[in-house]
This record gives sequence, C-alpha cells and structure tokens, in this order.
Amino acid sequence: MIVVFGSINIDVVIQVVALPRPGQTVLSDAYSLYPGGKGANTAVAAARAGAFTLFFGQVGPDNFADMALTLLREAGVGLEGVAVSKRPTGAATIWVDAGGENSIVVASGANLDARAAQVPDAALGPDTLVALQMEVPVAENWAIIKRAKDSGARVLLNLAPAGMVPETVLRSVDYLVANEFEAAMLAGELGLDTDQPTRVPRLLAQRYGLTCIVTLGGAGALAFGPDGGYSIPALPIAPIDTTAAGDAFCGGLAAALDKGEGLYDALCRASTGAGLACRIEGAQSSLPEQEAIEASLPDLPAGRRLV
Repeated sequence: MIVVFGSINIDVVIQVVALPRPGQTVLSDAYSLYPGGKGANTAVAAARAGAFTLFFGQVGPDNFADMALTLLREAGVGLEGVAVSKRPTGAATIWVDAGGENSIVVASGANLDARAAQVPDAALGPDTLVALQMEVPVAENWAIIKRAKDSGARVLLNLAPAGMVPETVLRSVDYLVANEFEAAMLAGELGLDTDQPTRVPRLLAQRYGLTCIVTLGGAGALAFGPDGGYSIPALPIAPIDTTAAGDAFCGGLAAALDKGEGLYDALCRASTGAGLACRIEGAQSSLPEQEAIEASLPDLPAGRRLV
C-alpha cells in the first residue's frame, strides 16, 4: 500500500512561445485548468501504475476543491484522509514554452494546513510505502517520516521544491528523489562536494544509508544505494509539456517498489512513465496507466550498472 501525504492544487496552464523574462509581458491565446499538486500528482501516478493508494492533504471550501479531487477519484485513490481548510484550494500558474520547458509559481493556500495527524497509525506499517514532497509544511513531513520509520514503513521523499532536510530525517529516508539542482543544493548545505554533480547521489547515499536518485531530464537518472548504482536512460520522446514528469517518476517508482520490484526494474518503469507524461499537456491528465507503461518499456534503452 502507498500512503501519499502532500499537496493538492489547481493548475492554470498557459502555453507561450518563450518563457517571459523579468519585466516582460508575453501574450497567449488561451489557458487550461487541470488538477495538480505534487502530492496529488504522485498519488494519481501510483494508482494508475497499479498500486493501492491513499492520499492525505487539504483542499479549500471553494469550487476548485471538487475539480482538484476529480482525477484522484477516477484513479481510485482513497480520499478519506482529505480535510477541508479555511484557506483556498492551492493553485499553480504554469507557463509552458514551445520546447515543453516550464516555469511555475505555486500559491500554497490550503496545503499550508496539511497535518501529519491526518494520517492514522493504522495506515502505517511494514507493508506501507510513504511518499512525500516539499509543498506542505516540512515539519509535518518530518513528523510523518518519524512515525513511518517507527512503524516499519518505507519512506520515499521527493525533494521538490528544493529545501533543506535535517540529517536526522535523511537517516530515516529510504529513497530520496531530486533533480540536479535540488540534489546539488542539498549536498551544498550539508557540506558535501558538489564540483562533480554526478558524484552527488553517491555521496548522499553513502553518508545517510539511503538510495538517492537524481533525475536528469532528457538524460535519464542516476541512482546510488547500499547495493550500488545505476544509470537509467530517458524514454526517447518529443516533449510537449514536462510539468508532471518528476511526479510521474516518483509515483511510478513507488508503485513498482510497492509491488516488490528490484531497484533497477522500478527505475526503468519510473523513467518510462515520466517520459510518457511529457507527451501530453497538463499534470494529472498526462500521467500514464500501467498498460501504457508496460507497452512502452521495450522502447526504453538499456541502463547500466555503476560501480
């Protein structure tokens, strides 16, 4: 079982020819509204990848709340742990350029009221994998991580958006996922060598006894853990919108690990799912079903073992 504690948003997506520079106004002919939020995206990705998934978070007392929950419901995610805040439902404005790259501003809203106490002890245990991100109050993340480890559950932390993680917390994390910038930021704060970015996941893994996975966009991902490392390629695709690629990766990885897959196979499924998510506009609307991931796995180039 997967327990996701995290954010839920409505995404306002605007397609532009080029991302605006500071002080510049860029015109677009339309915008689209989609359910989003890193926590909710991860939950949908995990459920579509075939995992039994529960989500815990907060929405506001407004019309956006039902829209934000729609695709979670359709994916079969358990929503009994979603509470209603006095703050508005979280929202994100996402600009996507012609090459599929994006810039995002998030208004946290109800996500600021997400509390670890929403997750009951009965949802935590040796058969649970807890997935977290950094769009809710981090103190609540740390509280969930402590309870998860005390119960024997595994923990997957997506270091997005980038933030500092106490060393005591890192020692309780099983899987740390970050992009290059996020990983380098954390390593620098911890006093680790960041001159060679490819060494960062190895150094984090060795110091804290965890598996560190650094996603590299179109270059795939690097992973290091107690049993060694892997270089995993990206799915060869022409990206349309990369908005939820990282969440697709984390949700797919969590689902594969929950099913008992080894690290290499789980990473391949995660990379395939992330690539498929880049072919469709929007966040949750782009997240692939298990059948699509399985069908595209043969298109993923072979990874390699690192020593």
